[in-house]
Amino acid sequence: MALCLANVRPTWRRAIPLSAICSHSKALCFSSAESHAISPNLEFSPDCDEATKERLRGNMKIHEDFISAEEENNLLEELELKFKRSRYQYDHWDDAIHGYRETEKPTWNEVNNNVINRLRSFAFSTTTMQHVHVLDLAENGHIKPHLDSIKFCGNTISGISLLSPSIMRLIHIQRPEIFAKALLPRRSLYIMKDFARYDFNHEILSNNESFFRGEKVTKTRRISVICRSPPPSS
Repeated sequence: MALCLANVRPTWRRAIPLSAICSHSKALCFSSAESHAISPNLEFSPDCDEATKERLRGNMKIHEDFISAEEENNLLEELELKFKRSRYQYDHWDDAIHGYRETEKPTWNEVNNNVINRLRSFAFSTTTMQHVHVLDLAENGHIKPHLDSIKFCGNTISGISLLSPSIMRLIHIQRPEIFAKALLPRRSLYIMKDFARYDFNHEILSNNESFFRGEKVTKTRRISVICRSPPPSS
């Protein structure tokens, strides 16, 4: 079975360079303190209107401390066995990802299976794909803007972040001046669905771009454990 990330649809065309819209050094480029309180893990571009913000708040959610430090260690122990003979790759077939290792796991040990089942029951209202996608991103790795193929997964993507915080940026496909940054803390769970999943490309920023509300967020090695809803039946 092909990995879902091997079937992403990258979209590189941007009518307006993001650097021309907003710099991380310009704190006033983003929304007010009131908006920060409503969305502590989301930072919106100035062109993001209130209706779009509300839709993103409802469709891009981050739950901090979804797993404990012990549960993180248990997951890492099982995953290190899977990755110990693998090398990081820097030549993804469509240049969508840089500095990574990945695998799919259909089964887990009993302890970790409880965590995966908790993820599934918490983030999804229907069934999920059997194989769990595990993506190991090196400290110098990053993921470029892409849209996961609608042929291979459905309306919801949810993942646990291990080892490190990171910044995910969502960029509106038709209007790239509309974008948002999502702070994904270590051991958090993100749930991206519907509007956020289909209307926005998403990426994991490299360290030279990894800022959230003017503060540097250093990404070290990061492993994400990702579940997806199945594509609609044809």
